[in-house]
Amino acid sequence: MIYIFICLMGLCFGSFFNVLIYRLPLGQSIILPNSFCPNCKSPISCYHNIPIVSYFLLKAKCSQCKSEISFIYPLVELLTAVITLILFVQLGFSTEFFTSAIVFYLLIVLSFIDLKYKAVPDYLLVIIFFASLFASYFNSMDFLTALKNGFIFAGAFIILDFLLTFYIQNIKYKMTKDESLRTQKALGEGDIPIVFVIGMILGIKAGLAAIFLGAILAIIPSLYNIIFKKEIETPFIPYLSLGFFIEFIFLFSNSI
Repeated sequence: MIYIFICLMGLCFGSFFNVLIYRLPLGQSIILPNSFCPNCKSPISCYHNIPIVSYFLLKAKCSQCKSEISFIYPLVELLTAVITLILFVQLGFSTEFFTSAIVFYLLIVLSFIDLKYKAVPDYLLVIIFFASLFASYFNSMDFLTALKNGFIFAGAFIILDFLLTFYIQNIKYKMTKDESLRTQKALGEGDIPIVFVIGMILGIKAGLAAIFLGAILAIIPSLYNIIFKKEIETPFIPYLSLGFFIEFIFLFSNSI
C-alpha cells in the first residue's frame, strides 16, 4: 500500500510539474487560473484532470475543442511517479529521500522546458543550485568537499565550452561557410549549473561516469539528425539529468 501511495503522490506532483513546464517560460502564474486547454483556453474540469487516467479516457483530446493533448503530459506524470518510487525504495522516508527528490523534481521541470524551448529560466537554475547544497548537507556528505567537486566540474565544463565554441565559430565556420556558426555556442548556459550539481552530489568519479553516460545518451538524437540531415539543436540538460539519476541510484545501491 505504501508503494501505491508513493506512486500516486508522484503522479500528483507530475501533474503540477506539467503546469510549471507550460507556464513558467511564458511568465504566467502557476496558481491562477486553474488548468485550461492551451488551444481553446477552456477550463479543465477536475474529473478531466486526473493524472494519466484522464489522458486515456479523453482519448488524448480536449473535451471541448477536440484538439490533441500532447503525450508529454502523461509522460511527465509517469516519469515523476517512477523516479519517486525508485528514490523511496532506495532511501525510504528520510531526509535523503526528500532532499534528493527535490533535486530530481527540479531536473524534470528543467529537462522538459529545455526540450521545448532549448533554454531554461535562470531562477530555476539558482533554485536547483541551493537545493543541491541542502541535499549534499543532509545526505551526510563532506560539505566542503562536495562544494569543491562542484566547482571543479563547473570549471572544467567552462574550459570545454570555450574550446568547443572556438572550434565551431572559427574552424568549422571557415570549413562550412555557414554564417550561423559564427555566433553558435557549444554548450548551453544552463548546462554548467547542472554539471555543478552532479559534481557536488556524486563526487569526481561517479560524476564523470554520469556525464559520460549523459553524453552517450545525447548521441542518439544527434545520430538521428545526421542520418536524416536535420539541423536540430540537441538540448543537453535532459541527458545530463538522466545520466545523473542512473549513476545516483547505482552509486547508492552499491553503498548498502
